[in-house]
Amino acid sequence: MAMDVVDYEIFGTDMQYVEVELDPGEAAVGEAGVMMYMQDGIQMDTVFGDGAQQSGGFFGKLLGAGKRLITGEGLFTTVFHNEGTGKRRVAFAAPYPGRIIAVDLSTIGGTLICQKDSFLCAAKGVSLGIAFQKKLGAGFFGGEGFIMQKLDGDGMAFVHAGGTLMEKTLVPGEQLRVDTGCVVAFQPTVDFDIQYVGKIKSALFGGEGLFFATLTGPGKVWLQSLPLSRLANRIVMSAPAAGGRSADQGSLLGAGVLGGILGGGDDD
Repeated sequence: MAMDVVDYEIFGTDMQYVEVELDPGEAAVGEAGVMMYMQDGIQMDTVFGDGAQQSGGFFGKLLGAGKRLITGEGLFTTVFHNEGTGKRRVAFAAPYPGRIIAVDLSTIGGTLICQKDSFLCAAKGVSLGIAFQKKLGAGFFGGEGFIMQKLDGDGMAFVHAGGTLMEKTLVPGEQLRVDTGCVVAFQPTVDFDIQYVGKIKSALFGGEGLFFATLTGPGKVWLQSLPLSRLANRIVMSAPAAGGRSADQGSLLGAGVLGGILGGGDDD
């Protein structure tokens, strides 16, 4: 399928959104639930699969849906078509604080491997597939699991990174050791593996887990400072309803205790 060539603009700092401009007849495919707004003239269709196999009949649609189900995504994606006579815009919003990464797949060899929950949207024709980790260690012990998402094509794709984004091009043989949750995306030329921390004390009391990811060049990698899993864990730990502690519970003279002394100390 031919790729649609789309223009785009990214807005915001910590909570970003990307605005994609579609010429008449062009389309963009977005993850379910990320659309922010669309101008009049754009038609929205929910499709079975990833929107790239629609010409392949029922089997092609089923294959696309199966790939998304394996990677933990929903069975459906949404395609936004410009059915008007002029340029129209549709915007897609990031789900949590961070940065939106715009990747022209044609400039990196046509393929990008990324976290299964980092995909935001893409030009129509970009295929959303699966990438199996070739090494069992990476599959069993990697924070991103045995299966990651693979974006194929020569169009624009947009993925989201939590917190602050780091982009780095690794030379042949150059290696980075990274917290598994901080890996957002990398080129398929990059070797991804899992390495044991090596020291029991560090593994048990260091708070970084038993394993970390190793990324070995050549190729480009994208890292995030705030994985969604880390953000979610901190929120749960701070929520009293989930067994966490609120800010005032850690102090003898917290707001709750002090308020009880000043306002509710009398028994009459």
